[in-house]
Amino acid sequence: MSDRVEAPLAVRAGVLRAVLWDMDGTLLESERLWDIGMRELSLYLGGPMSEETRISTIGGPMDLAVLRTFTGLGLEPTPDEAAAAAVWLTDYMGRLFADGLPWRPGAQAALRTVREAGLRSVLVTNTERALCEVALDTLGREHFDHSVCGDEVPAGKPDPAPYRRAAELLGLDPAQCLAVEDSPTGAAAADAAGCTVLVVPSLVDVPGSGRRVFRSTLEGLSAEDLHELHGAGVP
Repeated sequence: MSDRVEAPLAVRAGVLRAVLWDMDGTLLESERLWDIGMRELSLYLGGPMSEETRISTIGGPMDLAVLRTFTGLGLEPTPDEAAAAAVWLTDYMGRLFADGLPWRPGAQAALRTVREAGLRSVLVTNTERALCEVALDTLGREHFDHSVCGDEVPAGKPDPAPYRRAAELLGLDPAQCLAVEDSPTGAAAADAAGCTVLVVPSLVDVPGSGRRVFRSTLEGLSAEDLHELHGAGVP
């Protein structure tokens, strides 16, 4: 008699039960605000940010983005200096977020579509809780069953921890979830967690993989599309 435990049929068949949403660059046009903030942080620390450094920070967690900013300037910060820079950046971004967060095309309607289709929904972001709460005032808390922020998991994207936590909060297997992402960092995290990944690129191109499906925009996204896209990315 085999000791192997089979996954429930709904999991093995890849039945879609939830959509896991990235925030910056996916639902909100906030990556462009982060572009301003990261470049201002670099100037604050001593010099302009190169394009190579900026690209390396897109979609990454706050601590890594700050460290890469220092590295791009040829600086090696102490832990206190890195922490102070993160506080400066959080304060600066808080002011930018408070001034208004524009939506990505089709994002508002897509959130409504998910709810109307009876699917669960989680916001999964590397942005820290303090800034996420500001953004949720625009997004609408009613659209999400839970939210997972970068400072609430052992490691941020590209680590799979945020997406694994989101699935855990829903009591689902990641295979039952469609993650929506715009960056290589976020797509890698969702991919590694075992989600199908709907990639809608924003500022940078995202490479393909067996779990990734692509769409140029969230506009016109239907419930049927969600199920079809999820199925297309099931190994």
